[in-house]
Amino acid sequence: METALVTGAGRGIGLALAQQLIDGGYRVIATCRGEPSTALRALESSGRLQIQPLEVTSQESIQDLAQALTGQSIDLLINNAGILGPDNSSLKQLDASDWLQTLAINTVAPCMISLALLDNLKRSANPRIITVSSDMASFHDGGSSLLAYRSSKAAVNKAMQGLALDLRSAGVIVCPVLPGWVQTDMGGPGASETPEESASGIIQLAQRLTLKNSGHFFTWRGNEYPW
Repeated sequence: METALVTGAGRGIGLALAQQLIDGGYRVIATCRGEPSTALRALESSGRLQIQPLEVTSQESIQDLAQALTGQSIDLLINNAGILGPDNSSLKQLDASDWLQTLAINTVAPCMISLALLDNLKRSANPRIITVSSDMASFHDGGSSLLAYRSSKAAVNKAMQGLALDLRSAGVIVCPVLPGWVQTDMGGPGASETPEESASGIIQLAQRLTLKNSGHFFTWRGNEYPW
């Protein structure tokens, strides 16, 4: 039985990922900040869910997670936790503290979590790291609104591209993935994809990735996307 760890699993895409991974036969380690949601708690009846607290901006919390999972194999890490950041902010409107918080959660945290769990991943015969990104990370998207979010996702893409190179010799596959425009608190009710549709596509992609694909940017439908 493979083990997947999903950050930000209390709602939205993260919750859908946890549900579908359990349904697909995975053992799931689900992390969340604060009290787990009722929906996440309900998945414990499967007998294959382990809930772990995680404050992604706290290095101490990340190390506590790694300590709690010492000796456990992780086959699939999905860095899903993220925030939108300040609404509709252009560079002229951005507050530095808000921008730094967005970068801390969306960019730095996935990198630190991936590194902290590297020993767990190396225990797997097929280790994969998926980081949820955005089409706004692409340099082909030239908008100026939501600049904190755009810049944080572009930065995490570049970081994951570098991590893929660093971990290739260890056999760890690393890819950022565009989840689509999803009906979550972030995407809003008018979005085109449901969390279940996005989660299904992300899992299917993760299952067919090889080292040849490592360091590439994909959509939830499995297509490569321009940087």
